[in-house]
Amino acid sequence: MSRGEQDLIEDLKLARKAYHDPMLKLSIMSEEELTQIFGDLDAYIPLHEDLLARLGEATKPDGTVEQIGHILVNWLPGLNAYKGYCSNQLAAKALLDQKKQDPRVQDFLQRCLESPFSRKLDLWSFLDIPRSRLVKYPLLLKEILRHTPKDHPDVQLLEEAVLIIQSVLSDINLKKGESECQYYIDKLEYLDEKQKDPRIEASKVLLCHGELKNKNGHKLYIFLFQDILVLTRPVTRNERHSYQVYRQPIPVQELVLEDLQDGDVKMGGSFRGAFSNSDKAKNIFRVRFQDPSPGQSHTLQANDVFHKQQWCNCIRTAIAPFQQVPSSAELQGLPELHEEYEENNPSAGNVGAQRRASTVSSVTQVEVDGDTSECGSPVHTADNVKSVKAYRTQSGFRKARDKAQFSSKRKETLV
Repeated sequence: MSRGEQDLIEDLKLARKAYHDPMLKLSIMSEEELTQIFGDLDAYIPLHEDLLARLGEATKPDGTVEQIGHILVNWLPGLNAYKGYCSNQLAAKALLDQKKQDPRVQDFLQRCLESPFSRKLDLWSFLDIPRSRLVKYPLLLKEILRHTPKDHPDVQLLEEAVLIIQSVLSDINLKKGESECQYYIDKLEYLDEKQKDPRIEASKVLLCHGELKNKNGHKLYIFLFQDILVLTRPVTRNERHSYQVYRQPIPVQELVLEDLQDGDVKMGGSFRGAFSNSDKAKNIFRVRFQDPSPGQSHTLQANDVFHKQQWCNCIRTAIAPFQQVPSSAELQGLPELHEEYEENNPSAGNVGAQRRASTVSSVTQVEVDGDTSECGSPVHTADNVKSVKAYRTQSGFRKARDKAQFSSKRKETLV
C-alpha cells in the first residue's frame, strides 16, 4: 500500500511538472483550458502524503505493521474530496480530445509520449491514475483483511474500513453519474418545442447510451435516461459537438421493447419472414410507444448478440417498474406500427398519414470512450443501478419502482 501511495504522489507531481506547467508557459493551451483538463489535481497530493506519513510512523524497523485499521478508518473519508475531480472527467476528456486536433498540442503530447519519463503513457493515463487508485482500495483492504488473523484486534476496524471505502466509491459514482447525465443533457439541441420533455431536464441517471445508424447510413445516438429514451443526431458546429434530438422522445412508462428474431425484418422492409437468407437482419430489436397513436417505432440492429443483449437488458431495467413485456399474442393484436420516414421533420411522428411509413431497420454501432474496450460499448452503462431507484423515489414513483428488481450487474468501480 505504501509503494502505491508513493507512486501516485510522484505521478501527480509529474503531471503538473511535465505537462501542465510547460503547456501553460509555452501558451499551447490557455490557463482556463488547462484548469478544466487537470482540475485541482495538486490538491490531492497532501492527502496521499498524509496517508504515507501515517503508514511510515506505524511501520516497525523490520518493515512490519502491527495495526493499520485505525489509520484507514480515519483517513479514508477524506477520499470524498475526489467527487469533483471524477465528476469532471468526462468534460475534461472531451476537451483534451478536442485540443489534440491542434498541431501544437499534438506535437507536444507526442514528444512527451516518446520521452522516458512518460513510461509510454499518454497524458490521459496520468490524469486517470487517481481514479484507478481509488478503485483499488477495496481490493487492497480485502487482501489485508484476508491475511489478518481472525482474533487480531484490527479485524473489526478493517471490516469497517472496507464499508467506508465502498460508501465513498458509491457516493463518487453517484456524483459522477449525475455529472455525466447533465453533460449530455446540456449538449442536446431541439428542433421542435414538443421534443422538450421535462423528464429530460429532470434526469439524474443515464442508464446507457450508444451510437446508431439508420437505413440511410445517417448516424444516430441514443440516450436512455432513467425516465425517458432520447434519439439524437450527432452534429458538430464550430468544433462544438452536440446532439440534435431526432423524433419524439419516448418516456419509459410508455416504452415497449420487442426482441425480434433474426430474419423478422429486412433492411428497408417491413414484412416478416418473406426474404432470402442473404436479406435477413440479425441481432435486431424494436422500441416503440405503448400507445400506437403516436405511430413511432424504431427497429435497431446490434453488431452482435452480446451488444443486443446489453441494450435489451438496459431497456428492460428501465421499463420493468411500469409494464410487463407483452406476449406474442398481445403484440399480434396491436395495430402494425411503422418507423418514421421523414428524418428532417421532427414533428412528423404526430401526423396520422406518416404513421404508415414503411418500416426500416437501423444498425447499432458502438462508440468507445477513451480507453474503454469496444466490446462494452453498445451501451455505456451506469455503474450504480440502485441510484435509479433513489431518483425515482424522489420523483414520485416510490412504491412501484422500489419493487423493481434490477438485473444489471452493479460494479464496485468507477466508470
